Amino acid sequence: MSAPGDRLEPGGGAGLIRGPHHVDPPCRHFPLCGGCQLQHVDDASLSDFVRDRVAGALAGQGISANIIHPAHISPPQSRRRASLRAARLGKNLNLGFASEGSHRIVDMQMCSVLHPALFAMVAPIRTLLHPMVGDRRAVHVRMTLTDQGVDLMLEGIEVEGLAATESLTEFAQRHKLARLTIDDGYGPQTRWEPDPVTVSFDGVAVPFPPFAFLQATADGEAALVAAVQAALAPAKRIADLFSGLGTFALSLGNGKAVYTAEAARDLVLALKTAANRSGRQMAVDHRDLFRRPLMPAELDRFDAILLDPPRAGAREQALQLAQAQVPVIAYVSCNPGSFARDAKLLIESGYTLESVQPVGQFRWTTHVELAAIFRR
Repeated sequence: MSAPGDRLEPGGGAGLIRGPHHVDPPCRHFPLCGGCQLQHVDDASLSDFVRDRVAGALAGQGISANIIHPAHISPPQSRRRASLRAARLGKNLNLGFASEGSHRIVDMQMCSVLHPALFAMVAPIRTLLHPMVGDRRAVHVRMTLTDQGVDLMLEGIEVEGLAATESLTEFAQRHKLARLTIDDGYGPQTRWEPDPVTVSFDGVAVPFPPFAFLQATADGEAALVAAVQAALAPAKRIADLFSGLGTFALSLGNGKAVYTAEAARDLVLALKTAANRSGRQMAVDHRDLFRRPLMPAELDRFDAILLDPPRAGAREQALQLAQAQVPVIAYVSCNPGSFARDAKLLIESGYTLESVQPVGQFRWTTHVELAAIFRR
């Protein structure tokens, strides 16, 4: 694998002469493990790659931003959620990320990206699952670091009998899990939750459904919030569309009138509970913005709009925003391609793309996020 500045050996040789940006990968599983693709490049090249992904997507739509800031890259061992796979290989049970483009599971013995609290669970989970996983059957292991500790969900296992049930309870107690959830194909079933599991934004604890969406790192979340904070600060009335659990609505909405819209019912109920308990001035709406986007007359009631859509982007909502007169739009995206498509719609309607902050929460991967500011 090559890095910027690498050269091929002269004379037609197949060897690679390392350049100044080629470094030794910190993880012994690289490049076989699909969790990382870019551990062989230095931080400067990684930052350039993340920034160039955003700039390239914009250029592909024939647009440019006034400012594209240097990329913010989350540090090693900061990933607070992960989805691993487990499968039996002979007498052994492999647990880890699958190789890129393959079903092969690389048995995780170390990890340079997972938060230490999550990695500490890998070996115990491997031991727990060993008698539960049959041949040619894969199990999904989903972990999230919450306010109360590690929230663990196991998908694809069957727990039958008193002994198996007691072993799960004993495992959860011994490892001080925040919650243990089993999904055997009939939906999540909580087997252990001594206290209600929450995640907090701006000091507000929000009930956390099992493996609900959460920004991959606390560091990356803070960078995205900071990137839009100044633009939204003067606004008295803001709308947070595709609001999820309220990452931005709660972090930026204290002292403001906030409207949120989200299609996932469990996230809506969680945010509504948190808003009511905290006394926030917040209207939480269960609304599918792909099928029923806010119309221009609804949008124009707000001083600023924030969008944080899934990877598909927010084309339907962007079309309505293009016809509205909202002074400021903050757009948070996990897909530079769909963002650039929506940005073109807004720019063609008279908005200016003031700035873009690229963020690399998934360190050493090709996954890129960003926060952008548009103004009328």
